[in-house]
Amino acid sequence: MIVLAAALLGAIIGGITAYRRKGNGKDIAQYATGYAIAFVLVGMIATIVIHRLAL
Repeated sequence: MIVLAAALLGAIIGGITAYRRKGNGKDIAQYATGYAIAFVLVGMIATIVIHRLAL
């Protein structure tokens, strides 16, 4: 669940960032994808750490 939430949050933040920088639709999609991937990686690491510490 952390990974999915991180992906959604990253896509939203990326889209807003590109929109504020006056990007067109392709720019917004690229920023949303890039931020989502970065946030998924952080979310995956957080999930692994939480899982390891819980056991």
